[in-house]
Amino acid sequence: MAGAARSGGRAKAPRDWRGAIARLFRRIGGLLLLILLAAAVALWWSARWTPDRARFPIQGVTIDAGNGDVRWGSIKAAGADFAYVAATAGSGGLDARYAANMAGAREAGLQAGAIHRYSLCSLATDQAANFIRHVPRRADALPPAIWLDFDDRCPDRPTRALLLSELATFLAQIETHSGKRSLIAPGPRFEAEYRVTQGIARTIWLRRDFFEPDYGAHPWTMWQANAHIRLSGADGRVGWNVLRPEGG
Repeated sequence: MAGAARSGGRAKAPRDWRGAIARLFRRIGGLLLLILLAAAVALWWSARWTPDRARFPIQGVTIDAGNGDVRWGSIKAAGADFAYVAATAGSGGLDARYAANMAGAREAGLQAGAIHRYSLCSLATDQAANFIRHVPRRADALPPAIWLDFDDRCPDRPTRALLLSELATFLAQIETHSGKRSLIAPGPRFEAEYRVTQGIARTIWLRRDFFEPDYGAHPWTMWQANAHIRLSGADGRVGWNVLRPEGG
């Protein structure tokens, strides 16, 4: 009888072990499901969030060739008041959809401006020539915007003094062409490295998803508040921007 009792106890242990493992896996599965649901909600929210229009009445988009054949009427219906369109990059780059996007934005009644992606691997005069060649002077255009970011394809890291000198040359040439003072749009890493907003006196356009940017030597005029917006009028993600209201 004692042997049978001991035998019965030993036979029960594997069943308890398997049950504990099953309960653990159920808990892990439930936790993973909650994490996936939370991630899905976060993605859904981030693809739709824009700043409060009561605080920022004027809002707009950043568009490039990656957004495909943009339906500009839908972009305007989504609440965009203006558009900045990728135009040129470095000394020879041209966004394949630049002309079509500028024309489409204007036809939809949006003010539009061109973006140049500045390269640390090209001379300022060559970059200015590229911009001037492809971006016509128009009285109704928004001021040119100069996107300042590091590019993994460009290993050059000039000194701050050289970068500021080259950038000043570039700005002088394209502003003579456009008849407008440019915006400079440094990313956080670029600004931390070169402190461009301290050395170049221009209106600034800063970037930070969901929270107002706190870098830069003086307050931003334009803020890219969400780089993950999904709109029915464009493929992929677009940037969503706001202007700081006067006195804001």
